[in-house]
Amino acid sequence: MGKVSTSILVPGRIADAETLWYDHARWPAFVEGFSHVVARDEAWPESGTLAWDSKPHGRGRVLEQVSAFEARTGQTSTVEDEQMRGTQTVSFVAEGEGTRVTLSLDYSLKQRSPLTPIVDLFFVRRALGDSLRRTLARFAAERRAEAEATN
Repeated sequence: MGKVSTSILVPGRIADAETLWYDHARWPAFVEGFSHVVARDEAWPESGTLAWDSKPHGRGRVLEQVSAFEARTGQTSTVEDEQMRGTQTVSFVAEGEGTRVTLSLDYSLKQRSPLTPIVDLFFVRRALGDSLRRTLARFAAERRAEAEATN
């Protein structure tokens, strides 16, 4: 099982960052490879399942099942797509005038071979980490634009 994690500081209160993060209508602006929501339980993001499709040549159908949620703290979900399954956590922590957002993924690849540990170490882990970093960088840009618009 591999693990990737990244964090970024965004302007504003935790509530502001959290509201943007859980607004799936705005995900096309920042979630790497996101195309559209297929199904969402009404209780999401507090509990339940969210299913979404990626853009062509992406992850395919992604299922996220909430396993833990605490308002103003974060969410943990089991995630699964065509190639991997794992646990994704987003957390929000006040830091100075802003909010530190951390996104992490503990994952395992579905298709395994004797070369899987090497492929994971040199290719998959790097690609997943880069994807998380791009997602958070775009999220921060969205949050900054939102903060500037309200000032």
